[in-house]
Amino acid sequence: MPKNSKVTQREHSSEHVTESVADLLAHEEPVDYKRSVLNMTGEAWDKQKDVEEDLDSEKRPAWNSKLQYILAQIGYSVGLGNVWRFPYLCQKNGGGAYLVPYLVLLIIIGLPLFFLELAVGQRIRRGSIGVWNYICPRLGGIGYASCLVCFFVGLYYNVIIGWSIFYFFKSFQYPLPWSECPIVKNGTMAVVEAECEKSSATTYFWYREALEISSSISESGGLNWKMTLCLLAAWSVVGLAVIKGIQSSGKVMYFSSLFPYVVLLCFLVRGLLLRGAIDGILHMFTPKLDKMLDPQVWREAATQVFFALGLGFGGVIAFSSYNKQDNNCHFDATLVSFINFFTSVLATLVVFAVLGFKANIMNEKCVVENTEKILGYLNSHVLSHDLIPPHVNFSHLTAKDYSEMYQVIMTVKENHFKELGLDACLLEDELNKSVQGTGLAFIAFTEAMTHFPASPFWSVMFFLMLINLGLGSMIGTMAGITTPIIDTFKVRKEVFTVGCCIFAFLIGLIFVQHSGNYFVTMFDDYSATLPLMVVVILENIAVAWIYGTKKFMQELTEMLGFRPYIFYFYTWKYISPLCMAVLMTASIIQLGVNPPGYSAWIREEAAEKFLYYPVWAVAILISLIILATLPLPVVFILRQFHLVSDGSNALSVTYKKGRMMKDISNLEDNDETRFILSKVPSETPSPMPTHRSYLGPGNASPMEMSSAPNGRYGSGYHLASTPESEL
Repeated sequence: MPKNSKVTQREHSSEHVTESVADLLAHEEPVDYKRSVLNMTGEAWDKQKDVEEDLDSEKRPAWNSKLQYILAQIGYSVGLGNVWRFPYLCQKNGGGAYLVPYLVLLIIIGLPLFFLELAVGQRIRRGSIGVWNYICPRLGGIGYASCLVCFFVGLYYNVIIGWSIFYFFKSFQYPLPWSECPIVKNGTMAVVEAECEKSSATTYFWYREALEISSSISESGGLNWKMTLCLLAAWSVVGLAVIKGIQSSGKVMYFSSLFPYVVLLCFLVRGLLLRGAIDGILHMFTPKLDKMLDPQVWREAATQVFFALGLGFGGVIAFSSYNKQDNNCHFDATLVSFINFFTSVLATLVVFAVLGFKANIMNEKCVVENTEKILGYLNSHVLSHDLIPPHVNFSHLTAKDYSEMYQVIMTVKENHFKELGLDACLLEDELNKSVQGTGLAFIAFTEAMTHFPASPFWSVMFFLMLINLGLGSMIGTMAGITTPIIDTFKVRKEVFTVGCCIFAFLIGLIFVQHSGNYFVTMFDDYSATLPLMVVVILENIAVAWIYGTKKFMQELTEMLGFRPYIFYFYTWKYISPLCMAVLMTASIIQLGVNPPGYSAWIREEAAEKFLYYPVWAVAILISLIILATLPLPVVFILRQFHLVSDGSNALSVTYKKGRMMKDISNLEDNDETRFILSKVPSETPSPMPTHRSYLGPGNASPMEMSSAPNGRYGSGYHLASTPESEL
């Protein structure tokens, strides 16, 4: 025992000893037994390596400020899905009534699991691979599965950023290039492009000018060079942000996280001033209470909660691993979760204010077109003038007047009404046309902006907002790959990041061929959904049932300085795993009931048509699911049968100082001797290293995982029988 230790000082003191051995040891600096004469494993002490490990723990990057960290988490969790997925689900599933199941599931699934990921990342201070190797080595495949899912999502997510970059640069012109259909020459005549005339100017520009899309996934059509360059630009920006590290990318977050809110608020103010905006908002939030009893609504709400917070990707764990140990991650989890929710509501207000305006424009257009039909029928005596109400003025016809005429004509001409080809032109029908994803951003929203005064300005702002939302999520997704790989394999960050981006760009070329949009749909629907659910369920089980909920709550109490609410104990142990299992089962059933397919753009018909994936495409999507989940059984088998080291002894150097004593204060009096000798008092400790069989975190604390000869701490607490060891 060191001469200046408190135990030695008490030994030479005449004072009455009232403190237990555990109390005394709790104040000791941990001894590095590799360097001391107590190292009985025969493992040589590599001084250079040890110094490098000490420096590694000291040099781990950290956030410059709490605000920077919060903005990074917000930028990661608030993404494109908040803008174009949540409003669609809200409209489809009962308007305001959808907010009830969403909030309930956010509280019982989203918040607890988000808090869990923040806590384990902050406590262990490693990426997803290191975290799950520490908590449960046999489930160490969770970290590798997270990395693979992040890679698959990053592949197509960056393509969407590339699309936004293309539209961003196309917005610097007036009029906007998607505001009118192009004119083509047919001999001596100039006519409107037939495909555009059948659909709309914005739809034509999206499918034909931007994507140059083919009619099916089987027709590759070669590369779209415009989108290839945009994809290269997107990967270059993401790669530079990741290479610069959290200090630089954290500063980028000040802009990329806050700018979307500025744009959304500007759009909200501008949208509320538009004619018909209130119609859209009222339609959006009028609750359809019967929808709350539909299980499908709850399934879709749970899936949205799950993906909105970025659970299972590893980005949340990676960002929180750069925090200080005493950071209040419970506050962070609550704040980010509800900011995410309110952002979705804000985006929904903006979207339906703008779509309400668009619906009014389209409804007026419908009224004008059908009024011309009625005038034609009146002039040709197909319809009698007596059918027209006397107060109707065709030069100033309102939607209400047209509705009256329509009802009268439909009643009188009941038998031949269909032959007239008249539309009802109801505003409700326009508002019920649900649009999501790329259809909302690149078709519906762009069409609405063509009717804005100073439309190029609003278009630039909108697509710059999409780029920022995408980059914030992509930086977090890339952190879910780079942080665990660099922590685990100690590769150079710059080399690995550049290599990863180049490799991803080359694979991503499948998304910028003429059939690329169909591959984006495939990856979006199948590459992440099921694998992530499996990952999060196993994360929950690893912490709550293997590591132990009580033990985890105790460590959180030490880390946070207060005990988390008992609510988290029951959600982690029972409610969240059960809900996630039900959600995964429902998703599997959904996949089985509905054969996989996609919406293809048929050029001749100028319309979308649902097609089933060919056999080879189904094989690809099944391979994506299998490949993403493959690390889970592989790592389990390898470590279960001791084919590879379980990694549990190679604890992060972060724990080298101070962590070995963390549970001493909780030992019972009769456990103190066992703690020192690592055996019961009657047994004599063997000076020889023994083979360590696998013990999960539920069976051994980190201090007791130290008998393997190649562990970082040598023989740990298996001490030889020395005078000090017999205290």
